[in-house]
Amino acid sequence: MKFQPLADRIRPKTLADVVGQPHLLGNSGLLRRIIESGNIPNMIFYGPSGVGKTTVASIIADQTDRKLYRLNATTASISDIKQIVDELGTLMAPNGALVYLDEIQYFNKKQQQSLLEFIEDGRITLIASTTENPYFYVYSAILSRCTVFEFQQVRAQDIRPAVRRAFTLAAEGLTVPDEVCAYVAQACGGDVRKAVNAVELLAQTAQDGVVTLEDAQQAAQRSSARYDRDGDQHYDILSGLQKSIRGSDPDAAVHYLARLLEADDMISACRRLMVIASEDIGLAYPQALSIVKACVDMANQLGLPEARIPLADAAILLATAPKSNSGINAVDAALADIRAGKSGDVPAHLKDCHYSGAAKLGRGLTYQYPHNYPYHWVEQQYLPDTLRGAQYYVYGDNKTEQRAKAYWDAVKGK
Repeated sequence: MKFQPLADRIRPKTLADVVGQPHLLGNSGLLRRIIESGNIPNMIFYGPSGVGKTTVASIIADQTDRKLYRLNATTASISDIKQIVDELGTLMAPNGALVYLDEIQYFNKKQQQSLLEFIEDGRITLIASTTENPYFYVYSAILSRCTVFEFQQVRAQDIRPAVRRAFTLAAEGLTVPDEVCAYVAQACGGDVRKAVNAVELLAQTAQDGVVTLEDAQQAAQRSSARYDRDGDQHYDILSGLQKSIRGSDPDAAVHYLARLLEADDMISACRRLMVIASEDIGLAYPQALSIVKACVDMANQLGLPEARIPLADAAILLATAPKSNSGINAVDAALADIRAGKSGDVPAHLKDCHYSGAAKLGRGLTYQYPHNYPYHWVEQQYLPDTLRGAQYYVYGDNKTEQRAKAYWDAVKGK
């Protein structure tokens, strides 16, 4: 008898049995209403692995009485699609076909465009799935003909009943404490398939019919750390880190830092902390720049796990520091003018005059040396004539920048 993995044996057969995705499959969920109508459009299922994308595609095929062809873009080709089309209208697919194309991001542009002729005339209905953001990896011609549904990571409390059911199906007479089911559901990181695979392993290796928490901890270790250095999770966690620090939440900042470090991505953590020191704290607390740089240098010298300490110090310092984005606002405003063609010649009195003949060209003749004047300042034009009077820097409302503003207002007689 052919071995069938537990994950396949426990796979739901109806929408009511699907774990999670209430925003899509709840009573008022749009995807549920589409499935129940029987009029299935071309769709893209986007979300992490193990959250029900393949399961829902299978249920759609069953409920609409259409044959489901499953292809994986890592191994499939357009010839496989053409072979499916050749079967349409025959006894193989009397009611049309649903083509479930897993990991569509691995089809190149030409392969994706070749799908158009088959989905535009309705010969096949395409349900593509991807773990990557389709707006980055799926070509616009396909996107415009498909409805995108985002599947979300399943909550631990929703996975727990599925874990208990999996233990019941995996072996008879097992003793499984509630704490084991709770741990497996929590440790799988929202991946139902990963939780069921852990159940299968635990059921096969249980001693005297008892599944212990210690065994569960070994079977599911580190699995909750969803992370892909080249995928959405990477950028989402970095975004969470920066926005938490910008929002002055040290607890959230440490949380996202810990997720980066647990994934051994110290480089990204160091780079982002230095960016934050300049972009979000900036001139409100200029010392933060050198402190964070020192913490990053120390972390790189220590390496993990000790590196977590100075990096945590840096994250907490930045989260609790006063904030200012006046620096990035100023340079971005200047860049916008330059890119719009607003630049102009450097004023003659500011041009380099350290060469013979400079005076004949009128270079530097009227320049006034600020250090020769009280408070080391004298009024003169610095911007090009075309930008005279332009203001890019606006003092932030923090104490440091307001002190500087008060000083220069007094010096310049404002």
